[in-house]
Amino acid sequence: MIHRLQLAHAPQEVAVPHRRTPALTVLLTAAALALAGCDSAGDGGGSDAERSAPSGPSVIAPGKPGETAATMSAEDAAEQRAEDDSPNSADFSYTQMMIVHHGQALTMTELVPKRAESDRVKRLASRIGAAQRPEIGAMKGWLKNHGGPREHAGHDHASMPGMASAAQLKQLRAAKGKAFDELFLKLMITHHSGAITMAGDVLSDGNNIQVEEMANDIVAQQSSEISRMRKME
Repeated sequence: MIHRLQLAHAPQEVAVPHRRTPALTVLLTAAALALAGCDSAGDGGGSDAERSAPSGPSVIAPGKPGETAATMSAEDAAEQRAEDDSPNSADFSYTQMMIVHHGQALTMTELVPKRAESDRVKRLASRIGAAQRPEIGAMKGWLKNHGGPREHAGHDHASMPGMASAAQLKQLRAAKGKAFDELFLKLMITHHSGAITMAGDVLSDGNNIQVEEMANDIVAQQSSEISRMRKME
C-alpha cells in the first residue's frame, strides 16, 4: 500500500505500517522538509548546515532497550527491513503447529455432511474446509521452501490453544442432528479462538513477512467466522 505524505507548515510524524522486525517501529518524519521550506522562504538561503541537510525524509529506527534510536534515510531503512526477513524459530513453530491445528478443524468439518441437521452449519463447515485446505498447502509449501520442518522436541500438539480433546472428538462423532450442531459450533468457536491466539503470538515474535501475511489472513477470516457462529448458537 502506498502512503502519500502531505506536508504542512508544522512538523508532522507519520507512522508507517510494518512487519515485526528487530528494529521495532519505524517512523517517517516530514519535519526536516517542512522546516527547510519555512526557513528558505524566510531568508533565501539558510545556514551551511541547513543547506547540507538531506533533502528526503529521515527515518527514526528505535534501538534495543537501553540503546539510542538510529537515524537513516528512507531508502536505507527499506533496504534494512527487506534484508531482515529470515524466518526465526517462532515462524517455524507456528507453521508446523498450525498445519496440525487446521488438520483437526478439517476432521471436525468432515463429520458435518452426515451428522448435522442445520443447513447453515453445513454451509459453514464447507467454507471452513474450503479455506483451510489451501492454507495447509501454503504452510507446507513455506516449510519446504525454507528447509523443511524443524522439530521441536517435547511439543504436545494437544496443548495448542483451542484444540479439542480426544474425548470431545469422540462425543462429536457420536452426536447427530441438533445435538451435533450445538457441539460442533461450541468446539469450532473454541478452535478458531485458539488459532487467533497462535496467530497473535507469531505476529509478535516472528520475523518472516510471508508468515505474517498468513497469520493476518487467519485472524481476519476466523474472527469473522466466530462472529457468524455465535449468531448460530
